[in-house]
Amino acid sequence: MHAITTISRETGVSEKQVTAVKELLDLGATIPFIARYRKEKTGSLDEVAITLIRDRHQALEELAARKQAIVKSLIARELLTPGLEQAIQDAGTLAVVEDLYEKYRPRRKTRAMSAKEKGLAPLADFLMAQSKKDPFTEAKKFVDAAKGVDTTEDALAGAKDIIAEAVNEDPKVRGAVRSLFEKEGIIQSRVKKDQDIQGAKFKDYFDWSEPAFKAPSHRVLAMFRGSSEGILTLHVLVDPDKAIRIMERFYLKNHPSPCRDQVQAAIQDAYKRLLGKSLEKECFQALKSAADHQAIQVFAKNMKALLLAPPLGEKRILAIDPGFRTGCKVVCLDAGGDLRHHGVVFPHGGDRNKEQAGKTIVDLVRRYDIEAVAVGNGTAGRETQAFVQELGLSRKVEIVMVDESGASVYSASDIARQEFPDEDITVRGAVSIGRRLMDPLAELVKIDPKSIGVGQYQHDVDQKQLRQALDDTVTLCVNQVGVEANTASRELLARVAGLNDTIAANMVRFRQENGPFLTRQAFLQVPRLGPKAFEQAAGFLRIRSAKNSLDASGIHPESYGVVEQMARDQGCRPEDLVMNADLVNKIAPEEYITDALGMPTLKDILSELKQPGRDPRKTFQTFCFDPGVHAITDLVPGMRLPGIVTNVTAFGAFVDIGVHQDGLVHISQLADRFVKDPGDIVTVRQQVRVRVLEVDVNRKRISLSLKAN
Repeated sequence: MHAITTISRETGVSEKQVTAVKELLDLGATIPFIARYRKEKTGSLDEVAITLIRDRHQALEELAARKQAIVKSLIARELLTPGLEQAIQDAGTLAVVEDLYEKYRPRRKTRAMSAKEKGLAPLADFLMAQSKKDPFTEAKKFVDAAKGVDTTEDALAGAKDIIAEAVNEDPKVRGAVRSLFEKEGIIQSRVKKDQDIQGAKFKDYFDWSEPAFKAPSHRVLAMFRGSSEGILTLHVLVDPDKAIRIMERFYLKNHPSPCRDQVQAAIQDAYKRLLGKSLEKECFQALKSAADHQAIQVFAKNMKALLLAPPLGEKRILAIDPGFRTGCKVVCLDAGGDLRHHGVVFPHGGDRNKEQAGKTIVDLVRRYDIEAVAVGNGTAGRETQAFVQELGLSRKVEIVMVDESGASVYSASDIARQEFPDEDITVRGAVSIGRRLMDPLAELVKIDPKSIGVGQYQHDVDQKQLRQALDDTVTLCVNQVGVEANTASRELLARVAGLNDTIAANMVRFRQENGPFLTRQAFLQVPRLGPKAFEQAAGFLRIRSAKNSLDASGIHPESYGVVEQMARDQGCRPEDLVMNADLVNKIAPEEYITDALGMPTLKDILSELKQPGRDPRKTFQTFCFDPGVHAITDLVPGMRLPGIVTNVTAFGAFVDIGVHQDGLVHISQLADRFVKDPGDIVTVRQQVRVRVLEVDVNRKRISLSLKAN
């Protein structure tokens, strides 16, 4: 209950809603299923809120596990007191827990431990009392050559080591100085000796400093990368005198004392040798964690936009993977995405080759009744697109430039080898380009998201968190769109709520052996797809040619009964309600409310009846680059050009304007107003019109603007 209360307070979601989400997750319900089909239980929480509750609960469970491990360690060493145990259990953050444990942490022998073994603890206590007695006179009592204390200076040094360690381990001191680091810490990077040439890409950080906890994630991650590559030294610093003054307030007494200087020296040593370094390490961890989180959120947001890019749909496609020297790989796909032909043409190898290539393309378009040509946007992409446009194909044949990021990764993958065991990687890559035009989501689920190139420092962030965020994103997108059960690939089926790789493979095998699914109930005949998986998955699996028209909708089978009742009340059959807005509008949903079925689900049912299985993605729009611009040398400041957003980062957006080098729209150039998050203005694959600000041909840098003027 403590976790439920904490999450409720942090998220602003009621404890009842948090409890409902937790119970559903514990029962094995997936996030898409909960968000879509259990709105009555959660109060219509969306996927974002449910995911936040799940992640925060996992974090609190990890905190509880750490507390339990610490308590267990303290019990084993007979160090646990009731007060300490209560303080640990009451701690709200891992930092506070670790502060409480600092004093008792098993460690290698320290200077303070050695001093205690020499019997100097009483001298340390004497100094801490800060009486008016002379510390040197008192220290003489502890001189003992047999114990390794040869002089009064040795005795005082050992006593100060004990004090320094005690100050460093004091939770209140650590908390106060940590607060100083968080408020006033400066992150500072410097280039290492003789690394300025080798590390030129980090030039901006050769002599850089800024408030640590206000630094944007991309700069923090850049500095961390420079440090990990041995180019930069990195520190988080505060005013040491200010930190020491804070520490002194806890231990120095106001009255004058000859011992005061000794305690003050010990406190200074505690900061410089112990606490300062410890908290700097903590700051590095906190900064990295925050930067990782922001970068992962940007990556996930970009990935979502890419996955939900408008599909051309089931069209017959001629796809071209462009190339100069090795020619252009050409494949023809039917409307289902199956390979019907492949070959190579050489449109960039002289007039004779170009003429022959043109005849081949025209013949293939006619022979396979091609409806669209997909041209990869890699090397020779613009030139190949221009070549196809010059062929004078029918206006009905769309010529589209397709982002081929990740196609080469797919072509060499196990998935591609299983799909096309008899074809080489060039054929597989061209097929991927064509299929990506037909349905970006269906094709991109086959590729590791990190290979698609829409992230920021994706190889530097916490890989476990990144994998979780991207898995969530892909799964949510797949279920938001819905999946046609009779044509979906194994990879796409595996992303449906409640399914996995094994069940997906079994579904494909079942189709091959028994023909297409005719009803959703037939899913239960698939090995390993039991009632629980059926409950989670059925609403997201569509059967276009089903006997029951509801099986093609997003209405869950568990709600078919209420639809049948609605139809009876309207004097018609359930299928008569489908796509009949006039009839559906006559239905009063409040008449069908029950303890298990509320207004949110009823409204969803009526919406689905009007537009069953509606694809939430936008309508496909053909895009063309400026025909007069092909290379960076063609660019002139002031030009206004069409472009496609290829990546959104914390500092701006990258836009492809057709010159084989993306331009950057800095965050300050995204709008005529202040922009905090570039994702609020643009998304990946968005078509935009930009103005060229600056062009640096030598460094291949293009500065663009989205501002009106």
